[in-house]
Amino acid sequence: MRTFLAFLLFIALISVSSCRKDFSTIPSFGNLEFSKDTVFLDTIFTNIGSATYNLKVYNRGNKAITIPRISLENGTSSNYRLNVDGIPGKEFVDIDILAKDSIYIFIETTIDVNAVSNPLYTDRILFDNGNNQQDVDLVTLVKDANFIFPGRNPISMKIDSLTIDGQPTTIKGRFLTDAELTFSNTKPTVIYGYAAVPENKTLTINAGARVHFHSNSGLIIDKKATLKVNGNLNEKVIFEGDRLENSFSKIPGQWGTIWMRAGSKDNEIHHAQIKNGVIGILIDSIGSNSTPTLQLSNTEIYNHSNFGILARETNIEAFNVVIGSAGQASLAATVGGTYNFTHSTFANFWNNGIRQLPAVLVNNFFVYENASGQEIIETRDLKAANFTNCIFEGNNNIEFLLDKVEGSLFNYNIRNCMISFTDSNNSFVGNAEMIFTNNPNYQNIILNGLADFRNTQNEDFIIGENSAGINKAISSSFPFDILGVNRTNSPDIGAYQHIIFD
Repeated sequence: MRTFLAFLLFIALISVSSCRKDFSTIPSFGNLEFSKDTVFLDTIFTNIGSATYNLKVYNRGNKAITIPRISLENGTSSNYRLNVDGIPGKEFVDIDILAKDSIYIFIETTIDVNAVSNPLYTDRILFDNGNNQQDVDLVTLVKDANFIFPGRNPISMKIDSLTIDGQPTTIKGRFLTDAELTFSNTKPTVIYGYAAVPENKTLTINAGARVHFHSNSGLIIDKKATLKVNGNLNEKVIFEGDRLENSFSKIPGQWGTIWMRAGSKDNEIHHAQIKNGVIGILIDSIGSNSTPTLQLSNTEIYNHSNFGILARETNIEAFNVVIGSAGQASLAATVGGTYNFTHSTFANFWNNGIRQLPAVLVNNFFVYENASGQEIIETRDLKAANFTNCIFEGNNNIEFLLDKVEGSLFNYNIRNCMISFTDSNNSFVGNAEMIFTNNPNYQNIILNGLADFRNTQNEDFIIGENSAGINKAISSSFPFDILGVNRTNSPDIGAYQHIIFD
């Protein structure tokens, strides 16, 4: 027993000594230095929490100091939240900083735009008081938005999941009501979960609209439903995540996908920008030979963690399309189908890991396991894979691949295109589809020519005056490039006419 009491006394002494401040300090005299004089918390949506920002506070002196008080000017009513040296709150007293040392202050906010008089919300962090008082400004712009949330069971509070084709799924979300089938440009639309367009309904997205998706969210265009994205040259429609802070501007995988299910019809996307999702567009509908499932024009699809477009046995007609970085392929046109791309740029300079697939993959099959665990390969007709005046480029050796399995149609025509293809390992020797010479399916190909993009890391694929694609395109029925520049005479390959870089 005596030994046990001695042990408890020893632990108590350690605890007391560990809490004792074993250095002396002097009061702060208004000579603090800060990593920044204003903390801009970027733009947030109403009632959505911001990212966490930091401020570093320096004691440049030769003696340890005590800051008597750190507080928000608006006090406890402030919409900002602080964490000072590991302690959360809105007011702090007697904060010590050792000589030649510093502390961190972390700042967050959540703001209801209806509860503030000015959407540019500001406050100040005050250090000390009286003549010694110093301050750092806090600034946040808060935007109002139209929010689309999935339903929730009133008893269990479980978030509703979609029922598709009469079968329950694990996809969180709900079908849009008739009143929600037009997205305007007056306010951004923020979607939580998957917003689904019902059968025989059309979702219309007006020019200049902005659609933001929360994590694991997206759009579903159900069978017999339609999506119409009506951007124009001066008012693009933007699809991206709901984090508006600059630090999120180039992070892929922030949201799910725009999924056009089998049976959706007459979908159109014009003058749009789709970025930072998992799959930009996932399209399963076979459509008809005469009417494409998706008409896509003057659209940029950037920075997706898996695919820019993943098409499965579908029908796409596209021109002036730019598909940039993706973790797997910019365009995967799989399981056969019909694909017509003109004056498009596929440029995959993915730098977030190793990419196994080329920028553009086209095949006519799918693989599955049967009930016995046997791998089965089934083919579907590739009715057309026509690429005219296109660029296939990226940071891999192979950026264009036709992957054929015998057993179904495999029709393709590649005309006046620039192709990056270096088979350094002789992996495609004997593959008839990847022989560019003496192959009637290839005409006027520029192999491994210089694209001369302006800035691949910023997804800027305008070509410069040194591009091998200048004046090498064949005349088409699309007289203007993606920026509205006339290309009637001497058109360039790709989505852009060339410029002279500064």
